[in-house]
Amino acid sequence: MKAISRFIQTILFMLAISAGSCQELQIKGTLVPFATGLSHPVCIANAGDSRLFVVDEQGYIVIVNSDGNVNPINFLDIHERVTYGGERGLLGLAFHPQYATNGYFYVNYIGAGDSTHISRFSVNPGNPETADPSSEFKLMTIYQPFGNHNGGCLCFGPDGYLYIGMGDGGSAGDPGNRAQNPMEYLGKMLRIDVNQGNPYAIPQSNPFSGSLSALNEIWALGLRNPWRFSFDRLSGDLWIGDVGQNVTEEIDMQPAASTGGENYGWRCYEGNQPYDSSGCVPSSSLIFPVFAYPHGDECSVTGGYVYRGTPLSLWYGYYFFADYCSDRIWTLHNVSGNWTKEDFGQFTGNNFSTFGEDVYGQLYVAGLTSGTIFRVIDNTTGIVNNANASEIKIIQDAFSEKVYVESGRIDKPVMMLRLYDVKGATLFDKTIKEDSYEFDISSLPAGAYFLNIGIEGKQIVHKLVKGY
Repeated sequence: MKAISRFIQTILFMLAISAGSCQELQIKGTLVPFATGLSHPVCIANAGDSRLFVVDEQGYIVIVNSDGNVNPINFLDIHERVTYGGERGLLGLAFHPQYATNGYFYVNYIGAGDSTHISRFSVNPGNPETADPSSEFKLMTIYQPFGNHNGGCLCFGPDGYLYIGMGDGGSAGDPGNRAQNPMEYLGKMLRIDVNQGNPYAIPQSNPFSGSLSALNEIWALGLRNPWRFSFDRLSGDLWIGDVGQNVTEEIDMQPAASTGGENYGWRCYEGNQPYDSSGCVPSSSLIFPVFAYPHGDECSVTGGYVYRGTPLSLWYGYYFFADYCSDRIWTLHNVSGNWTKEDFGQFTGNNFSTFGEDVYGQLYVAGLTSGTIFRVIDNTTGIVNNANASEIKIIQDAFSEKVYVESGRIDKPVMMLRLYDVKGATLFDKTIKEDSYEFDISSLPAGAYFLNIGIEGKQIVHKLVKGY
């Protein structure tokens, strides 16, 4: 038993030796309707309990209970303050990390003066199912010169600060060059401390804190329309889906260790391609996307989340995102330093507007036109008996500490191999296309692991226990 478990583990870990080009796997996932009958859903958030809170762009927030039923009474109704139409409306929602004790949540909406309003509201003390619309406390008001590219997302980072995504102000091509102007809020990622100051404080660790030549709230710049962004709840990395102009959509990723100040390039670049280089800094000063895709059937990226639900899932640690126009969902993950895109599936008739996480890290996605919240289901999640994939053979040589993996196929099927520890952290992730492999597991530390093998839509999970 000890030899067998050590044997299996080597497979994944040593696959890193096998270098190869990135490939697209066709291991499809499933969306299951979770809540229906919603109107204009554009944001999904949780408050640290079993409920989901869904933002209606027209100016409402509704509660979806854990059984998928929608509360008949709105959690918040501020539709009379919201300017709705086109890309305007109630656009974002974030619950304070201490919501359970202070009852605070924050919204981003377009309102009076056709401006972005960042406001705090409070839950009703005697009724957790409703908020008090009269409790609005305004933190920021930012004028929008045009009706589009408003951004709209806001969320708390692992550091406890509130991050606010601002579009470039609209029109086309950023005519005011606002995204590159450090004295403009537009086209930026902002970062503020809502627990200090009045109405807020500037974190001393902000990259432009104390500067006279840049707005102190700026965390990053050079964004066109960061409609949806999120933090990986495990690693703390920041993922941004930035909507492109006419040619390219992009995904940006800021590592958790970043100290801010990144310039993501717009309007100088659209994705990886030059757009308008007049007056731009050298390209070496810019941060380019980890992934970009061209327009065609696709036209507008909807940023999502890194999946941190079930650790045994084939998609654990994968970043999910979608395209509003094609209703196609993809994932991204890093394989030996290269970002690999996988096709999760196409689900027409929805116009996916946003993803969301529940308190357990399970993913949901909203169809704007269908009015449906779907739960992302991994059909292959769980430990599958080897009899269901008898073509896979794993043989360990107890004397040499080598592992032999055989697919039993002569057509060299694409297989995905991933290794997790008992805490769900990914230790190895590799896509291969061979009929057999040999690995040495002598360097692996002792302990329990899970080896996940995906092949042609099936998943096999092996529990590994390596002895001392």
